[in-house]
Amino acid sequence: MSRKKHEEGHENHERWLVSYADFITLLFAFFVVMYAVSSVNEGKFRVLAQSMMVVFRTMDPHSAKPIQVASMVGASAQQAVGQPSATNHSVAPDLRPMPSMVLQRAPRALVTLARGDNPSEKVSATDPESSTDPNLTKVVAKLQAYLSELIKADLVNLRSNSLWVEVEIKNNILFDSGSAIVNPEAQEPLAKIAEVLREVPNRIQVEGFTDNRPINTPVYPSNWELSAARAANVVNLLMKNRVRPERMSAVGYGEFQPIADNGTEQGRMQNRRVVLVIMGNTETRYPVQTNQVNAVPSLENTRQLLN
Repeated sequence: MSRKKHEEGHENHERWLVSYADFITLLFAFFVVMYAVSSVNEGKFRVLAQSMMVVFRTMDPHSAKPIQVASMVGASAQQAVGQPSATNHSVAPDLRPMPSMVLQRAPRALVTLARGDNPSEKVSATDPESSTDPNLTKVVAKLQAYLSELIKADLVNLRSNSLWVEVEIKNNILFDSGSAIVNPEAQEPLAKIAEVLREVPNRIQVEGFTDNRPINTPVYPSNWELSAARAANVVNLLMKNRVRPERMSAVGYGEFQPIADNGTEQGRMQNRRVVLVIMGNTETRYPVQTNQVNAVPSLENTRQLLN
């Protein structure tokens, strides 16, 4: 019995066209996406740039200019064929960092005020600004009246210029040796200081300093932790006396900002101190917010600006 002969199917020699069509479609979609990414909406870019500047507060948002992407692409094309370009200069020449009153101060041209001095007449000749913040003048006058006894006893030093006011409190009335707990006898002077500070809107930076004697305890492994803890505890005490916490910051300098020789006991005593710095410039990196909700643009809002 003979077997039935199997007929081979017809071979399609053009089936490669299906894969080729898929490849062309994907290639077209790829170039469409690349074109969409390269096209920048100038309005959205400007809004995004301004929101980022508000977050980092490193430049004036009104002076910043958006990057001209089309001009940069044109300049690159001209350079590629050997033609000179008029856009080789800086794209945004107006981008300038803003001075920070907290991170960088002017030269320390301070006037030490004794009891009876008129703070409105005591402005240093080397101050970079000629006018004094009226809030600072009011703060100096009230602190002189409230802390006159401590100033006489050389337990508190009051210094000022047109940029800020410094209230230096000696450590022997604030803390015991190796401790960051505020002594009970220091709470009344700090309460008087808080009574003055809560009446003005200025920023307050509390700075802690130590001498160079090493400390190594489970709570304070070094003078960094000790100075920062002392500054933070003073901030907490001011906050309990109704000074707004968003106006304050605590900084610890450890042993690395001495004002006297650490080789003597007298010098070490002067170096152990806490300084309250009342800023004359209310413009800082973090503006005081009455409502903390949506104070900083969220990541989701930033993504929406890019879409």
